[in-house]
Amino acid sequence: MKFLRHLAVLAVAPLLLAGCKQSAGNPASEAQPAAQPAAAPEIVTGKTAFWEMYKTAHAWESDAEPMRITEKEVPGYPNKDGKAGMWEAVFGSPSQRSYRTFTYAIVDGPPGISKGVAAGIAMPWGGETRDAMPIDITSFNVDSDAAYAAAAADAAGWLKANPGKELGALEAGQTYKVPDPVWYIMWGTKSAGYALLVDANTGKVIHK
Repeated sequence: MKFLRHLAVLAVAPLLLAGCKQSAGNPASEAQPAAQPAAAPEIVTGKTAFWEMYKTAHAWESDAEPMRITEKEVPGYPNKDGKAGMWEAVFGSPSQRSYRTFTYAIVDGPPGISKGVAAGIAMPWGGETRDAMPIDITSFNVDSDAAYAAAAADAAGWLKANPGKELGALEAGQTYKVPDPVWYIMWGTKSAGYALLVDANTGKVIHK
């Protein structure tokens, strides 16, 4: 009987040792690195948002033409240096005689701000006018941050003399008065502010 008990112990011992070795080398038992927090959303330039809206607008109607691109705001993500948390673009369809307003936002937010591209309902449109012409995207080369930098350099003296004046408008469009698309940039208000145009093709400042 003692001999049999001795054989049983010898038989079980290698199994215990194998189990210990397997457990010690099991990667699942090792500590895993902590997950990295997701990067905070960043404000974007006008053209970055524009091309996302452009794709959605052309899925609506293949002849959709951009008429205006405007900087908007998302609570908690201050606009700065020609970049914004949300942009709005209006596209018109000549064949449908209608237009739609699209937005692009970096996050969801109240009231009614949806992350990514969101489309408004189609509205009747009488077509382009001299002061509201489709933007020639082949000449839409200067992004909002570059346009803002050019405008801020031109307005440096006025901004220094009028501290605290916030940006009142930043939008792109095209009219008969200028051959290329333009960025319209204004600090303050129309009655008490500083406004100018920046050629969206060349980047040159144009005073109104």
